[in-house]
Amino acid sequence: MTARDQQLLDIRPTITSIIITKNMSNDERFQNITLRPILKLQNDLFVEVFRNYIAKHKNVFYELTLDRRLHYIDNAIHKDIKFRNALKGMIIGQFTTDEYGLYIQNSSALNKRMMNIVIQRLQSNIQLFENPKTHKTV
Repeated sequence: MTARDQQLLDIRPTITSIIITKNMSNDERFQNITLRPILKLQNDLFVEVFRNYIAKHKNVFYELTLDRRLHYIDNAIHKDIKFRNALKGMIIGQFTTDEYGLYIQNSSALNKRMMNIVIQRLQSNIQLFENPKTHKTV
């Protein structure tokens, strides 16, 4: 293991709720051991990246109802290929070399898992995406 690989592993948060079982698929194991800790580590970055995405798309997000905002997040990740690829790069860049080897064996299915988790994370952080212009300082 290279020094880079060890450093990447060292900075990842531990998720105590993860349970690894023998009958778990390789993709599920990869999701729980690699993807979930990386996505938790990168959460604040994803929030800022999505705020920037909102701004680049003329802030229409802020005019939407809660249901439409949730759909907007889902749609942005599923339909905007450049945005999705940027998010994937932020995740893949955190892989160790061994993890990258596992990833490329089934990248299509793992990409779906990655993007679904990113969508869930952004949607669960929906309260962080309030219009900064509507906040008044006291």
